[in-house]
Amino acid sequence: MTALRPERESGAAAYGDAGEQGSSYGQQPYEGAGGFGDWYGQQSYRAPVGDVPPGEAPLGGAPVNEETMALRIPEPPGGVTGSAGARHGAGRRAARTTGVTEATGTPTAAQATGAATGGRAARRKAAKRRHGRHGGHADPAPRSRPPAEGAPDAHGGRPLSRVEARRLARARKPGPAVVASRLIGEVFITTGVLMLLFVTYQLWWTNVRAHAQAGNEASQLQDDWANGKRNPGTFEPGQGFALLHIPKLDVVVPIAEGINSKKVLDRGMVGHYAEGALKTAMPDAKTGNFGLAGHRNTHGEPFRYINRLQPGDPIVVETQDRYYVYDMASILPVTSPSNVSVLEPVPPGSGFTEPGRYITLTTCTPEFTSKYRMIVWGKMVEERPRSKGKPDALVS
Repeated sequence: MTALRPERESGAAAYGDAGEQGSSYGQQPYEGAGGFGDWYGQQSYRAPVGDVPPGEAPLGGAPVNEETMALRIPEPPGGVTGSAGARHGAGRRAARTTGVTEATGTPTAAQATGAATGGRAARRKAAKRRHGRHGGHADPAPRSRPPAEGAPDAHGGRPLSRVEARRLARARKPGPAVVASRLIGEVFITTGVLMLLFVTYQLWWTNVRAHAQAGNEASQLQDDWANGKRNPGTFEPGQGFALLHIPKLDVVVPIAEGINSKKVLDRGMVGHYAEGALKTAMPDAKTGNFGLAGHRNTHGEPFRYINRLQPGDPIVVETQDRYYVYDMASILPVTSPSNVSVLEPVPPGSGFTEPGRYITLTTCTPEFTSKYRMIVWGKMVEERPRSKGKPDALVS
């Protein structure tokens, strides 16, 4: 006799000596209304829905969820039959149990009665269904921009109390040390900006303005000479009367009467010592020392590089009717600002031993300071009328 298959054995064990009919392949399905038999054209057994305890699944069906069945598809018009009708009937019974209608999901009188007679948990559930979590009406419309999944609210999903809000405000408020450090930092930044602006003004803008003023003065002076408006003689303080040429340094700058800073030196010109004890001779004097002062840095800085002059380099003074040519003779790199003897007719330390026609250039040293003075001397070697043209020092 052929051994039974495992399937057949299991069928035989379950149904006795049914043999082929006790197996899953040979037995006849149970008969009854609804169930899987409807799908294959056969009649299968299905227990009535009303006999199944609430929450348990009938044979061949899904478990009944009493809270969610009433929120599913409402009863179609005309009724349903078969297993669908049974499930629909179970849903209606669940709706009556929970007190929520199938179509709208609104609470019913049964739910209100249950909430009134039930415990605290039942009343809380009913309130949540009616009005949302916090007692307000639930918003049926979804947010246009829901927060990212898993991202907590700023305050843990609940509003802050007054005490918590005050603590948070105090925590955010900077302390005295932070305020003081910020104030000191702002002072340093402001000071740095002001210093930068001042340096820019001194080293750049003053030169731009002084060069423009000196250029205008030189042009006006040459126009007056050409038109005969100015005659040699005594000049007013601040009035230009000559031009200084230093060919080696490519310097052409007006010479004005006096050494006033605002009227003469800060306007990019060089000034003639012509007042009080510092009064010096004019270039046309038979003997004497023609003393000039000028800035080495800022305000046009006409004497910035006079330390580069070498003995024999020409220095030319141009007036309305003559050219006076000097050769550089000697230099005093550093001396005190109070050493006015360098302007004497025969200045000591210059190498001159007898009266003559000399020129003295004075300026500040070291650069960007006014602590000391630098002195350059020259001796006249040629006096040339303008009618004979420019001297060789200005032509070559």
